Amino acid sequence: MEMDALARFRLDGKVAAVTGAARGIGFAVAKLLGGAGADLALIDLNSELGPSAAEQVAGEGRRATFYPADLRDPAASTALVDQIAQEFGRIDILVNCVGINPNTDVLEIAPDEWRSVQDVNVNAMFFTNQAFARHMAKHGGGSIVAIGSNSGFTVDKPQPQAHYNASKAAVHQMVKSMAVELAPLRIRVNAVAPGYTLTEMTKLGLSKREWVEVWEEMTPMKRFAEPDEIAHAVLFLASDAASYCTGTILLVDGGYTCW
Repeated sequence: MEMDALARFRLDGKVAAVTGAARGIGFAVAKLLGGAGADLALIDLNSELGPSAAEQVAGEGRRATFYPADLRDPAASTALVDQIAQEFGRIDILVNCVGINPNTDVLEIAPDEWRSVQDVNVNAMFFTNQAFARHMAKHGGGSIVAIGSNSGFTVDKPQPQAHYNASKAAVHQMVKSMAVELAPLRIRVNAVAPGYTLTEMTKLGLSKREWVEVWEEMTPMKRFAEPDEIAHAVLFLASDAASYCTGTILLVDGGYTCW
């Protein structure tokens, strides 16, 4: 019985697409899903790091291919799905890790900056989810996991990021809405909401000691997550181990939102 339960975390024979896969959480996710047996389509705007990421992930008989794409363009998402499906045969899993987070005082956020954050964090997230869901709906279902944030539940301090916080709250509600509509099509839609994680995105904040002191104080575990720790939660939601989970927003934040 125990081995049967553990086997449900395996992804052998499945094809997984991971956006934002060139580095950070996306790269950690791609490595872990590959280790669990999936063939991989790594997607990122960064065409310099992307091929190297695919090379690092490939191994043990797995297939890993890099696809450069600007997912802010809905047409790019549709074309990407068609290309991956043609080359891999089908797509069973999408892990959507797109996101940016500039830190700007609310009174200083320019319209273009606000739109840029929403365009990546909300629009690109939605149109990519939608494009992959259309494919899954025609092929018997699948699993979509979005990367949300603890910032979708609470207002972080002391850094200013009203546009980021708003975008991540939108992602969480998007996931719940898609989960409800797509459940009859056997498509599960969930999200992982990380706390502070040691990635490129947090480098600016980590360089500000006054910010780090607050973040550590606000996190009961008194440390920040490694990208691998976020990837473990993604694997659960992506796999058949989470077969009755849809519309779930899984917090992985070291207790940050418990206060």
